Amino acid sequence: MTGKERVLNTIKRKPSDRMPASLRCTPEALEALLARTGTGSKQELYDSLGIDFRWIGLPFIGPKNRSLSPLGGEGYDFWGCYNKAVKNDFNTYYEITYHPLGEMSTVKEIEDYDWPDLDWWDYSAVPDIIRQEKQSDDTAIMFFAGGAFESPWYMRGLEQFLIDIYDQPEIAEAISRKVADFYYERALRVIEASNGMIDVIGSGGDIGGQHTMMLSPEKWRKHIKPYSAKLITPFKDMGFGTFYHSDGAIVPVINDFIDMGLDILDPIQVGAAGMTPEELYPKFGDRLSFHGAIDEVELLPHATSDEVYKETKRIMGILGASNGYIVSPTHQVQGDTDPDNVLAIYKAVRDNEKV
Repeated sequence: MTGKERVLNTIKRKPSDRMPASLRCTPEALEALLARTGTGSKQELYDSLGIDFRWIGLPFIGPKNRSLSPLGGEGYDFWGCYNKAVKNDFNTYYEITYHPLGEMSTVKEIEDYDWPDLDWWDYSAVPDIIRQEKQSDDTAIMFFAGGAFESPWYMRGLEQFLIDIYDQPEIAEAISRKVADFYYERALRVIEASNGMIDVIGSGGDIGGQHTMMLSPEKWRKHIKPYSAKLITPFKDMGFGTFYHSDGAIVPVINDFIDMGLDILDPIQVGAAGMTPEELYPKFGDRLSFHGAIDEVELLPHATSDEVYKETKRIMGILGASNGYIVSPTHQVQGDTDPDNVLAIYKAVRDNEKV
């Protein structure tokens, strides 16, 4: 079977020759994996590991002073936020130090802001980008559209955005609406440019903390859900698979996402309340597929490769019981993870292949 067939089967919870695999890495973790495996590029590495599910991005051709993706480097991103590099012993991260909508007090000010232009990206490059990911196999391709919660608070500031939801929701909704409309229209352009080679449209934004949601389920449903739905439901109706990323404990709203047309939930942060495979699968496994669940907080950086292999097999047995599981770390692999632990994940996948 091809990678695309495996992923599409997983969305429908139909059997395949093996469970599909996915992988994302920080630059530091990717460099270590390339060195460990002797592969010369990300695509060559992913081909060697049997990564079936690939994410694509877009080349930016807009103004140089707004050239970054959110949290994608030091400087101003395309929303107008300023990101500052913060380093530890293993990785470089980026924190937002300027929120361009932070001082605004009216919906008109929000509407009049210098919002990014859809023409700031080179859509003509999409077919070649996808072909790079399909050199050795017909892999499944996802374009991650964006999200209607995280990007808005990046622009407003998290504390102020959460205050807005309770005290002046018209401000929060104006920002979420503008962001969702932009991401929706940009995704439509990517789809048109892809010549039918995109399989899944992703969206996301962390709405969960370690123990509970970042805002009440009721407030999320009233003020955020309509805009998150715009990045799920229309694409489901067009025939695409749909994918949503949220870290943390989000069990109270998983049924809402299913009702919105969600196919794949990511990243299954197993250490958060209610998010273990044993808890999730009985509640949602007949209606939802899962992506992630190989713990990047404790397991991957601290376990042995044999322990990672065994835990991967165990989770495959739970989340994959109805064929609805894409094997993946719970987030980007971090620079403090031994490359052999990452390789152990995909050995477990290959060893589970049906002959």
